[in-house]
Amino acid sequence: MSRGKERETVPQDGERSAAGVDPQQLWLRSSEPRRGRKPSFSREKITEAAVALADSEGLDAVTMRRVAAKVGAGVMSLYSYAPDKETLLELMVDHVSGELPIMDTPAGGSPYLEAATGDWRADLKNIAHLQRALMLRHPWLPAALTTRRTLGPNSLAFLERVLAVLRPTGLDGAARMEAFAQLTAFVSGHVSHEIAQAAAASSPDRSAAEARYLATIAADGHHPELAEALAAPARPLTPEATFTRFLNRLIDGLDAG
Repeated sequence: MSRGKERETVPQDGERSAAGVDPQQLWLRSSEPRRGRKPSFSREKITEAAVALADSEGLDAVTMRRVAAKVGAGVMSLYSYAPDKETLLELMVDHVSGELPIMDTPAGGSPYLEAATGDWRADLKNIAHLQRALMLRHPWLPAALTTRRTLGPNSLAFLERVLAVLRPTGLDGAARMEAFAQLTAFVSGHVSHEIAQAAAASSPDRSAAEARYLATIAADGHHPELAEALAAPARPLTPEATFTRFLNRLIDGLDAG
């Protein structure tokens, strides 16, 4: 292995199993190293540094070397907390999941912590909007969720709230888990598309060229369905309005059947 390359896997203390990260070892054992003197940083600080890097530069910027430099530590000392980038991603996902509300609004509390209304559809739509806001604050999160992740304490707390919100649907436990997974996948995919569209919008010439192309295709007589769709009255195209329309179609289709 060349000195300049990031170390991919450094198993320590049973942190990884044959199938990847061992959630029991990761979340139920102490986050402090068991040997040596107490360091001047913690797993939380390491995770915060990694999140800050990903927020500003993307997931590719998150390497053990960059994170170590950010917390002022040697690279090797980080492996007691996160033996590889996969484990670090688990910590990052659960860390930002802690920004999601899990309790009703206290008196005088932040309006961000919205109380459940008892209307499960309205509550679930609110949850989706909270997830979207989280992913827009952390644009790397949809990509990090594309592979199976373990459920850390923050993720579990939010899942517990969502399952409670879904109880009035009459769906059984497994179906409620599926509904939450479907919702999260929808939000993640939509935000990924939203971010890509925002980047494309920075090139107005390309957008204009695409519009002219579709107009030409619609007028050729061979694509009547497309022509009809393009001729329909325009709908609000703001990111928020578009997300809300798609979300309503998804959630309004859920039932106990």
